[in-house]
Amino acid sequence: MLFNSLDFMIFFPIVVLIYIIIPKKIRYIWLLVASYYFYMCWNAKYALLIGISTIITYASGLFIWKFKKTWMKKMVVAGSFISNLAILVFFKYFDFILENVNVLLGKINGQVIVDPFDFMLPVGISFYTFQALSYTVDVYREDVEAEKNPFKYALFVSFFPQLVAGPIERSKNLLNQIRNIDKIKAWNYDRIALGLTQMVWGLFLKMVIADRASIFVDRVYNNLHAVGTMETGLAAIGFAIQIYCDFAAYSTIAIGAAKVMGFDLMENFNTPYFATSIKDFWRRWHISLSTWFRDYLYIPLGGNRKGVVRKHFNLMVTFLVSGLWHGASWNYVIWGGLHGAYQIIGEVFTPLRRKIVEIFKVKEDVFSYKFGQILFTFALTTLTWVFFRAKNLSEAIFYFEKMFTRWNPWVLFNEEIYQFGLDKMESHILIVAILVLLIAELLKYLKGKEIFEFILEQNLWFRWIVLLGFVVAILVYGQYGINFDSNQFIYFQF
Repeated sequence: MLFNSLDFMIFFPIVVLIYIIIPKKIRYIWLLVASYYFYMCWNAKYALLIGISTIITYASGLFIWKFKKTWMKKMVVAGSFISNLAILVFFKYFDFILENVNVLLGKINGQVIVDPFDFMLPVGISFYTFQALSYTVDVYREDVEAEKNPFKYALFVSFFPQLVAGPIERSKNLLNQIRNIDKIKAWNYDRIALGLTQMVWGLFLKMVIADRASIFVDRVYNNLHAVGTMETGLAAIGFAIQIYCDFAAYSTIAIGAAKVMGFDLMENFNTPYFATSIKDFWRRWHISLSTWFRDYLYIPLGGNRKGVVRKHFNLMVTFLVSGLWHGASWNYVIWGGLHGAYQIIGEVFTPLRRKIVEIFKVKEDVFSYKFGQILFTFALTTLTWVFFRAKNLSEAIFYFEKMFTRWNPWVLFNEEIYQFGLDKMESHILIVAILVLLIAELLKYLKGKEIFEFILEQNLWFRWIVLLGFVVAILVYGQYGINFDSNQFIYFQF
């Protein structure tokens, strides 16, 4: 069930209405039933996997809390991680491992082990696995008390707004809210209005910008033999916009839907394309995942506490694993590795950069300097997105070859650019929508205020005009699939 589907437009109001009218003591039971139904709409069989992960981590939490000896607690944590990651590896990475072993053996003796199993990846498995595992560690660290109510804990793992694509919630935040669900005021007009407005903004990002940009991006990637610098350059920028709007849309709708019911989920994006460095980018992009890797991988590896060399090693390991988390392909590993390398190179050359700034008396506290940093960081991230979007390494290399060796600026003036899925009118719609996005991002960057918060602060007439404008834009200019099917979110494949 997709957020941008008619099914969800029916499902969500029913869930909220019943949530409001039923007794407070059984709200969590209702949300648990709704969450499992939501997940089972993709594939009912895979609800068993989330159930297994829930049981393992729930029991682990109880054992960790009960045991007194540290070594016993560590054994439970290890068992929880090994069992959960084994399930994740089997369904997400087993074929990838087999393919690489087969390639290696093929080069050695021309034989293969076995054909790939070609499993269908369970939706959201990477997200809920990491969320459940973080609870195990949080209990071990005594950041939270082990949850004794199995149904409340099951709701924490399966809470439907953020179940399949995040934010990856922490037990200190979401589980504590679920524990106190009977204290949440179900009906709060201001909170519900804010949540619904946030959901509308998310649908605008997804259906008007991301899905429209994907038409041009897909057409270019599917016709690399016929394109040059302009098409590949624009498609690279287009994908940077597409993946941000697509993923931020899901998080925005998820946070808004949770807010309607009185839950506060963590922020997942904070104007990432206004970052002034790659390090700053990862403070702003997919915050719930980047902080997860920081807290549960980078810091346990030693973080920056064991010298510069070890710090850089830990950083690279973290980003390589982050790349692999996104997908079972060397493309994603390279994508993650590049982001790690960017940061290491940036740190290594910081003294040289400071020396150059001093010699040439460059002003660092002015707009032009920061703007240059933003453009440079955006260019670096956009280039790495090519590895993320390409089907394989060969396609990524061919893409860069087309981008840097076939200069064809005339396509911008003879209207050949409109032959890649978006005609002139559709292109203008996309440009206007991106300008709206830019205004919203500037509002957040400069004022620290989300556009939906800004809208609700205005007078009634202004609120309704703007909100109706967004609704009309979604209905009229939103992109729909064949027979008006909803377009899937990119991060569902991870």
